[in-house]
Amino acid sequence: MDHPIICFGQQPCGFFPKRFLFAKITAARRLQKEIGGEIVFFFHDSDHDPRETSTILRDRNSRQEVVLNFQFKNRIQRQFSPLYAKRVLPEWQKKTARQLPNYVVRSLVEHFKQTKCSNVADFCLEMYTRMGLLEGVRVERSSAPEFRARAVAVSDYFVDQPYEGEIVRARYRDGKLLLHKGGDQFLEIPGGEFGPEQISPTRDTRFRWMQSVIRCTHYVAGASEQHYVDKGDAPNVKFIKRDEISDFDRAYTEL
Repeated sequence: MDHPIICFGQQPCGFFPKRFLFAKITAARRLQKEIGGEIVFFFHDSDHDPRETSTILRDRNSRQEVVLNFQFKNRIQRQFSPLYAKRVLPEWQKKTARQLPNYVVRSLVEHFKQTKCSNVADFCLEMYTRMGLLEGVRVERSSAPEFRARAVAVSDYFVDQPYEGEIVRARYRDGKLLLHKGGDQFLEIPGGEFGPEQISPTRDTRFRWMQSVIRCTHYVAGASEQHYVDKGDAPNVKFIKRDEISDFDRAYTEL
């Protein structure tokens, strides 16, 4: 193993990252100290679920919790656009910046104010970088056309498709493009030809798709990933559990 590649993956998970992401990073850094090599962050910004970016903070005085999240321009963008295509509203950023001193130290408030990004995924990544979490880490994004073009073809996938003035992430099934409206309800949308640059994987095909490009030797897996990732897709990869951490789904707000 001449050059270990230590990878961890995560969707944008709040404008202050959830603590389980921090635990993946610390596990990767500790392993790097032991074996050397490179750390790669597979930033799955093709996901579309707006719940992923909910940010749970605690009031510095009362200790009561609050859940903050991005606001979205319209219903279609909120429900169906991938995170890299959900736009950041300037009025939301101003309003949230006024609230943040109740929850975090001044330096984090300043990082938040100074982050000028047009979409949710870029905003989260810039915040993680400003917090010093990604120093020396190579970031690979699932939305990048060049990444998608290099990835192996998978049988189960989503297609990024224009729809009513937005980019939406539609499930491809039986020749149809479908938007999931909840339960067993789907909306079929029109679509023409599409190529690999528009395709992103489902949960069950994501690891094989990612690994075809990154070719990691070690993968730091979260609690849920331990159960659904098919390790048969990567028999030569050593899977590492992320570090244990309290309040794993709350925001990490330290520097």
